[in-house]
Amino acid sequence: MTTVTADPASTPSTPPGRSASPSRLRRSWEKHWYAWAMVLPVVIVLAVLIFYPLFRGIWLSFTNLTEANQVAEICTRSITGGEVCKENPNKWEFVGLDNYLRVLSGEVGEFWQWTGTTLIWTFACVALHFGLGLGLATMLNRPMRLRGLYRVLLVLPWAVPAFVSAFAWKFIFNERFGLANALLSAAGIDPVSWFADRWTSLFTAIVTNVWLGVPFMMVALLGGMQTIPSELYEAAEIDGASAWQRFRNITLPGLRPVSMTVILLGTIWTFNMFPIIFLVTEGQPAGQSEILVTGAYRAAFEGIRNYSLASTYGVLILSILLVFSVFYRRALRRQGEVW
Repeated sequence: MTTVTADPASTPSTPPGRSASPSRLRRSWEKHWYAWAMVLPVVIVLAVLIFYPLFRGIWLSFTNLTEANQVAEICTRSITGGEVCKENPNKWEFVGLDNYLRVLSGEVGEFWQWTGTTLIWTFACVALHFGLGLGLATMLNRPMRLRGLYRVLLVLPWAVPAFVSAFAWKFIFNERFGLANALLSAAGIDPVSWFADRWTSLFTAIVTNVWLGVPFMMVALLGGMQTIPSELYEAAEIDGASAWQRFRNITLPGLRPVSMTVILLGTIWTFNMFPIIFLVTEGQPAGQSEILVTGAYRAAFEGIRNYSLASTYGVLILSILLVFSVFYRRALRRQGEVW
């Protein structure tokens, strides 16, 4: 039996501490350096506009920074015209998880009430967005006269700025001069003080947001319907399937990828929908129609500005949406959806 030994001169030597093959990142850079160069400006912009504020907000949530204690020194003018500066005894400091404990225990703010209102607001809006959008998309997917005109008219609310729509609907629900109470009076019903009760106030915001959000859902679902092969409907019709059976067994399964995406996007957008609540209900009555994002805004910009408390609300909102997204994605995977 003959043993063959390798020639040391023919074996490539590898420097100590370095792998024989280049790393995956290095190979990607050498092969696609131009793509990295084009992506770099976008990464820089995202870092400046998104990642820095995000990490800054997380850091502030662990402090007690407010408008009153943000300066390390307090300076006052003297009689001689100069300034006398002394250390601020109440300057801000790192407090760890204290803000989170105070918020979650209800010591400050109305976190749990706002969370409940936010969940009701989000569920009602997204359900109505999807239901009405699906109905309108189904109607517009069928051949009819003036279908193009109907599409344009139904998309118009989406083109109107949100704050303009908010002011318009606020006037519609005005107790004295609004169209809603005028119609109720014409029908022999007493006018309603829409913003004097939590549920009627929240109802006005939901109506406004549904009017704004249905067009997007309709356009997205209509696009999904038009990708379903027409041969499936023809074959089902030949087999004697009714309109409802074709809708349930062809349209809904065909829309599943689009539906899952728009529901997720609609949930995130509605959860963070600031202008409708802030401009239509203004939190009336007595803050009972506030949601988490408006509560965070008021903590940061009203009264003595509490930046650390507002940052805490922001981190909690982000955490809730991240948890929802993770469980939503897992639910899709169990159903066989790749997302």
